[in-house]
Amino acid sequence: MKRLPLVMVLAAVTAHAQANAPAGRTTPPTLGPPPKISLPPIHERNLPNGMRLLVVERHEIPLVDAVLVLGAGPEADPAAKSGVATLVASMLTRGTPTRSAADIAAQTATLGASLDAGSSWDHTVVSLHVPTATLDSAWSLFADLVLHSTFPDSEFARVKRERLTDLVELSDRAPEVADRALATILFGPDHPYGRPSLGSEQSVNAITTNDIRGFYDATFSAGNATLIVVGDVTVDGVAAKAKELFGGWKRGSANADPVPRPSSPPAAATTIYVIDKHDAPQSSIRLGSVAVARSTPDYFPIDVMNTILGGAFTSRLNENLRETHAYTYGAFSGFGMRRFPGPFLAEAEVVATKTDSSLLQFMHELNAIRDTVPMAELRKAKRYLELQLPGELETSRDIAGQLVPVAVYHLPLDFYNTYQAHIAAVTRADVQRVARAYVDPTHVVIVVVGDRAAIEAPLRATHVGPVQDRNLDGLPTAQ
Repeated sequence: MKRLPLVMVLAAVTAHAQANAPAGRTTPPTLGPPPKISLPPIHERNLPNGMRLLVVERHEIPLVDAVLVLGAGPEADPAAKSGVATLVASMLTRGTPTRSAADIAAQTATLGASLDAGSSWDHTVVSLHVPTATLDSAWSLFADLVLHSTFPDSEFARVKRERLTDLVELSDRAPEVADRALATILFGPDHPYGRPSLGSEQSVNAITTNDIRGFYDATFSAGNATLIVVGDVTVDGVAAKAKELFGGWKRGSANADPVPRPSSPPAAATTIYVIDKHDAPQSSIRLGSVAVARSTPDYFPIDVMNTILGGAFTSRLNENLRETHAYTYGAFSGFGMRRFPGPFLAEAEVVATKTDSSLLQFMHELNAIRDTVPMAELRKAKRYLELQLPGELETSRDIAGQLVPVAVYHLPLDFYNTYQAHIAAVTRADVQRVARAYVDPTHVVIVVVGDRAAIEAPLRATHVGPVQDRNLDGLPTAQ
């Protein structure tokens, strides 16, 4: 007896199962209204030295999350020494006058706590997660790191070696190369946002402990700090402890403008920049432009518009490039809103032989989002944003993390309680307006990292824009 091909058997089985499945198994459930968000009150206090406190009491679980937010990050790095801010964060747990790195690690483990630091655009944070039972001892450790970090030379040498090793590894990863090159081309190598936050091999080699201490002294001050505390605490208790530990901290000044306000480079006609990665089986595609600052009044319409375009798994870019054409495992877009105008970015890692086709589909979607969106698609995007918010505010750690942008960008304390209402108010006209204002396919930087010999000619044949070669840093190649 002749056997049917496996693919035909599977298709027949699937069709039979769908035809005989109960209605509830084949019809997606109807979404109910989004649950109303009502965070516990956010209490604000200010110490005499200018330090700001934001406290949320949650007594259901005996845990506490504290995040100290300083108002400067990699954008405040010295021009020739990018990487300072992120190295400062890496060094904060490496020693104080009374504790070595080993002591800090041992005490953190004994307290059942986690203690971390990090630095990103516009801010540096020191965070603590600890059971209420050991909170008092954890406060002492936390304050010691914030106020008395010594940045030992021996530890700095170790951290610096680790960073240089990381940079070598990143230079071999096409997605990382594409991200860094796009920033350099968009903003220029002299622009704070055009320099890599982790630094380059050259800049990190030039950084000394004096640079680390200089950034720390200029940034770590009470007037530039907000302490966020969420969990099994009382407002008065936190205020008293903060005054005890940080009341003598120098006021300093708030780093609202840690660097001169950068001017955006003039918008140029769409150009494709190719960076060679020989024999790469896939290409990293990035499309970007200089967009808006976090202070934009268009924040909510942009949030909805980008959700339709590429901010969710079911957005247009992913449906097109992944589901319809199978060019990629994922295609997405987003807006990097910072203190000053940051980038709009669309991205995907695509199979090399479909690099040109993928680019054409990106351009199709960037053009299409500028048209009026169907009402059903608008409702879907708004409901997605409304329904995902509660899951982002479940734990004390979640809430503390979500309050970081509230502190950094001076958002209203009721931002999350009113978020759903703002999203619900976005109209089709709003979406079209912000799409036309901030997504312009005729003035976009396109970076493609892949096998130049295989992809350059097809990219030229798309006629999307002129093609230029760039090196791994996004700079013109030597002629």
